[in-house]
Amino acid sequence: MNYRVGIDLGGTNIVAGVVNDKYEIVARAECKTAIPRPESDVCDSMATIVKEAVKKAKLKMDDIDYIGIGVPGAVNPDTGIVETCPNLLFKNWDIRKMMNDRLGKYIKIENDANAAALGEFLAGSAKGCRNAVAITLGTGVGGGIVIDGKIYSGSNYAGAELGHMVIVKDGKECGCGRKGCWEAYASATALINMTKDAIRNEKPEFSYMLNLCEGDINNVNGKTPFDAMMAGDPTGQAVVDEYISYLACGIVNVINIFQPDVLCIGGGVSKQGDNLLNPVRAIVEAERITKHNDKQTYICAATLGNDAGIIGAAML
Repeated sequence: MNYRVGIDLGGTNIVAGVVNDKYEIVARAECKTAIPRPESDVCDSMATIVKEAVKKAKLKMDDIDYIGIGVPGAVNPDTGIVETCPNLLFKNWDIRKMMNDRLGKYIKIENDANAAALGEFLAGSAKGCRNAVAITLGTGVGGGIVIDGKIYSGSNYAGAELGHMVIVKDGKECGCGRKGCWEAYASATALINMTKDAIRNEKPEFSYMLNLCEGDINNVNGKTPFDAMMAGDPTGQAVVDEYISYLACGIVNVINIFQPDVLCIGGGVSKQGDNLLNPVRAIVEAERITKHNDKQTYICAATLGNDAGIIGAAML
């Protein structure tokens, strides 16, 4: 049995997993990303959790073939350099060299959403498909595209940044510096901000969502408005409806452009299942350009969940 390590470097957490030939994660370890801090500190944390995961798998570093890292941003797989990483505030980060110095292993890097898309393509909801798109709803909105079985990243390795297409001209400012990006409206961060704004516009004594957060608005997360909606709270319903309208807007654009066999949605928000997917599907069915075609893109939750990025990175 061969083993590789996949690292999912996220805006909130870093997770490392030991993956075998059957695409199974046999052991994992994680830590907080804790940005802002220097690139060297982040590499120290990644190296620590890699060693911890390998130890949990009852293996040695000599048993690991190589290490793959999914990074949120524009990365150059050939040079091993992260060219831009807006959510982590890094530029021209020679992550391959820094991680090789720490672990003595060959390092392969890829955009995190591309890695997640590869994971779903190999072992998840897009297994057996020729063309697939994976959307990841997290700190930002990641996009990964597989065309004819290969990751599409463009001629400058910065392709598939679907979160940075504008859906509202001159809209909210995005972390990339542009205004109106899909990421500014459809990420988990955007959902949390929408929820907080809605709570601020309510009287505290009548706010169901504030009560869910035990009176502390800082406890709001992506589940808060959905939990409120399910309890019949109209403010929670309004937040969910607004969020889904923005999410579906971008998904229609993606489907109209790429026409994939499968579009899968990952990230924490995707755990809402049909409460998220059914209204998204209804909007997409009404607005997609191919509404009269027999074959349609299947929209589903990413079956590997947060494991997709780890498995995809390990299989780069």
